[in-house]
Amino acid sequence: MSLLQLQEVQAYYGGIQALKGISLHVNEGEIVTLIGCNGAGKSTTLKSICGQVKTKGSILFKNIDISSWQPHQAAMEGIAHVPEGRRIFPKLTVKENLEMGAFSVKDKKVVKERMEQSFAYFPRLRERLNQTGGTMSGGEQQMLAIARALMMKPKMLLLDEPSMGLAPVIVDQIFEIIGEMNRTGMTILLVEQNAYQALQVANRGYVIQTGEIIMEDDAKTLLVNDQVKEAYLAG
Repeated sequence: MSLLQLQEVQAYYGGIQALKGISLHVNEGEIVTLIGCNGAGKSTTLKSICGQVKTKGSILFKNIDISSWQPHQAAMEGIAHVPEGRRIFPKLTVKENLEMGAFSVKDKKVVKERMEQSFAYFPRLRERLNQTGGTMSGGEQQMLAIARALMMKPKMLLLDEPSMGLAPVIVDQIFEIIGEMNRTGMTILLVEQNAYQALQVANRGYVIQTGEIIMEDDAKTLLVNDQVKEAYLAG
């Protein structure tokens, strides 16, 4: 069953059209990846789902049209967005960052339980609990950004370039954790320039180019597609 459906979605930044009528869907329990070059519209797609940019077309989440929603409404409904560049609170501690992720939860016991669940994925964050976010490594900050999103107990996780700027060994760890989260039932829409890593972990994939979906298929099929290999997997 489709948890998320985009139908002919157009997105605009002022007078500039960034998405030119894209359609895609994410089934419950899937990892779906959206790959493409810089400026293709990947991040804009995630921002459209979250209500951060002006759109036309239909965005359905759990069969509810959310295309006119504000970001806080999407978050409260269960859509957690981990933006490109991590965007943690650099002057807050790890603990405080995680608590911000659960800002709408009043029960302190529930907050603590969710924090423990986050530490199961990211044990290093427990060790850094009282360290300010801005003093941690890029990999640790990415872990914190994802863990903060998990504090919402989301129904869908939107990940924007989780491997950006990270060392290869950390990238491997992040993608391993993405796979682990999915195996527990988490539905994930993954935007990623590292097409090889993304297609390795995903069930299905879409290729976006200049604001249009030009290809979609099973991830394994896209991995061996000559056009995809030449454009996104070379080197």
